[in-house]
Amino acid sequence: MSTLTSSPDALRAGTQVAVKQILPIDVLVCGGGVAGTVAAVAAARAGASVLLVERYGFLGGNATAGAVAQFNSWTTASGRKVVGGLADEVVARLAAYGGAAPHESFVMSTGHHMDRVPYAPELLKLVLDDMVREAGVQPLLHAQMLDVRRAGRQVQAVFVLTKSGVMQIEPRVLIDTSGDIDALHRAGARFLELDEQDSLQPATMMFRFGPIDFAQFSAMPLAQMQALSQQGYASGALARAALHASRDPDSNDGWFNISRLALDATDALALGQAEMEGRQQAWRAAEFLRQHVPGCADGRLRAFATQVGIRETRRVAGDHVLTAPELLAPQHFDDHIALGAYPIDIHAAQGSGLVYEALGDDHFYQIPYRSIVPESLDNTLVAGRGISATHAALAAIRVMTISMAVGHASGLAAALAVQGTPCGTPVDVRSVAVGSLQQRLREQGACLV
Repeated sequence: MSTLTSSPDALRAGTQVAVKQILPIDVLVCGGGVAGTVAAVAAARAGASVLLVERYGFLGGNATAGAVAQFNSWTTASGRKVVGGLADEVVARLAAYGGAAPHESFVMSTGHHMDRVPYAPELLKLVLDDMVREAGVQPLLHAQMLDVRRAGRQVQAVFVLTKSGVMQIEPRVLIDTSGDIDALHRAGARFLELDEQDSLQPATMMFRFGPIDFAQFSAMPLAQMQALSQQGYASGALARAALHASRDPDSNDGWFNISRLALDATDALALGQAEMEGRQQAWRAAEFLRQHVPGCADGRLRAFATQVGIRETRRVAGDHVLTAPELLAPQHFDDHIALGAYPIDIHAAQGSGLVYEALGDDHFYQIPYRSIVPESLDNTLVAGRGISATHAALAAIRVMTISMAVGHASGLAAALAVQGTPCGTPVDVRSVAVGSLQQRLREQGACLV
């Protein structure tokens, strides 16, 4: 099908966009990171027709293109499990490919212990492919979101640029998991502002370095690691005072998270400059590792991540704005759809430090359904790092384990919203019976209290 239509931006420019295909769908997921992929799988398994739009030729977002290479914070410090469900399935499938190490406790540079799963980013691509195809999700890769048409409180159409031309997708429910929440931004949703004293958390260029003698590297006392980190930062070799790494499950290489790039990643020019600067920071850091860090003398820089890993850009204004005091209390929410136990971890945009607020040994918090529902729209949801939360709260809930848990809930909620609304009738995601959603999540292995 080919027709001419005018998207909002095209109308403003006085031009028309040639649409090659119009595609109605139950659920459209914009953004194929782990939150979006899990959301798409959850919705499809619940019976919805699902289209998953992703700009790269593979899924995973920060987990693959950003090469974060570890899933953090599955449990409280005392061992209470807080993330399960489809996130557990991702790890189990990774292990079957030989791409995930067992859960392990590691010591952060702050001296705190955390449960993590190191994994191989390349093999995660296979896992997410498998889950999407088996669930019947239609992947639309190599696709860029162009614009959104909105009528009142409903998103009517999303325009996507593909190798075949422009597609007009007409979803009953849109889930924005794009990280920067580009679709809702184009739809005119309201976003939360930073407080005057805050700045966006910096990005990181992950890099692979090896081989490493991990017996030596892991045996470094915390005080020695901190001293070396400060030495590297003072000399200009390290962009931040850290030597944080996770081991590749199938080699003696490590993925290092030790660069720091202050930018607004929604600015295209700034993003390109940050990618280049990130590679330079990685090169300097690799030389410092080789020359000064135990176990790294024989190592070389092996690879850069495909993209810089972004911690924070837009945060949508939802029906509820989740705050740091609510996480620290912790506040009980009757409509909670996910749990978390990752601490408040704010990386400073400048300098070497971070703001780190540790949690108690058995402390966990809840994320309410209302925080994934944009206040100004009825047929949209959001998952990942763009949910409705303050700057400080986002510093805790942005990690990929929690993003998968929220993605699981958003996908299932979208399917339930569609099933409960006759065809041709506008969908309101607030009509979902949260008690039923919670029960379904529990049945699927999600951790809820």
